[in-house]
Amino acid sequence: MRSVKATAKAGRSRAQTARRPAPPVARVTAIKTKARREDDAPLWLRILKSPLSLVHVRRPMLVASLVLAALTLIVAIIVSGVIGRTVDAAERGLGVLAANAGFGISEVHLAGAKRTPPQTVLATLGFHLGQSIFGADVHAARDRLLSLDWIKSVDVRRRYPDDITVTVTEKQPFALWRDAAGHIWVIERNGALITDQGYEEFLKLPHFIGTGAPQDAAEMIDALPGHRAVIARLKGMQRVGERRWNLVLDNGVVVQLPEKGWQKELGTLESLIVDKGILERDVTQIDLRSPTTYFFLLKSGNKQQVQRGKSA
Repeated sequence: MRSVKATAKAGRSRAQTARRPAPPVARVTAIKTKARREDDAPLWLRILKSPLSLVHVRRPMLVASLVLAALTLIVAIIVSGVIGRTVDAAERGLGVLAANAGFGISEVHLAGAKRTPPQTVLATLGFHLGQSIFGADVHAARDRLLSLDWIKSVDVRRRYPDDITVTVTEKQPFALWRDAAGHIWVIERNGALITDQGYEEFLKLPHFIGTGAPQDAAEMIDALPGHRAVIARLKGMQRVGERRWNLVLDNGVVVQLPEKGWQKELGTLESLIVDKGILERDVTQIDLRSPTTYFFLLKSGNKQQVQRGKSA
């Protein structure tokens, strides 16, 4: 029993000795050695290892100079266009490879363009035969086509391997409008201007004049059906003060409509033309703005008034 205890005690003593920590002096020496090794490393290596070490470097002016020199070099490269030219050259090279591999544009299919010449569409599209289909910017081409007078919407798509499809929706002409400067415009139903070129093709459309006429043109046109005699003699419609309408008839007679209830007065004018034969007389102006009286200006310059409901 004693020998066992002695052995165990001896074993514990050896284990404690083995686990005893190294002398503090040794650890301090190791830390100092490691610090010296880090200090001995080149400045650029310490900066790369930790950008925060810039704060602690012993030569801040040297570091600032190096950073400034690097930034200057980068700016010079960018300004010189070297990067841009390199990228462009790479893109051109890839485009040639794609075209040679069968991905060059060989056909452009166009649909829906009736009033816009095909050659104008193709020129505005900006693509050329043999160009890489991958390099064709269809979004930019669409924006360019929308700048053309007659094009309302357009769809530009790639059809691999070598086709471009362009589908156009054109604006619909609704009427002609003469502005204050005397220019005649083709306009849409909503009053939007289309073009002042080639309007001679649309002389059969309704004619408008006056500020605000394009925006209110549809309302007038929608009120005319059912008044066949008025339509047959109507030459133009003038917006006055952006408040009311004058109708100009084919014989030069001007019909003044009221600001409110003018739709009803179209029926009154229809009756005066058909039932009273007013246009066969020597009148130059018919004023329907009064709710109780008709006023007529004669070619002689005299004025005549007739109570509504009585023979004109």
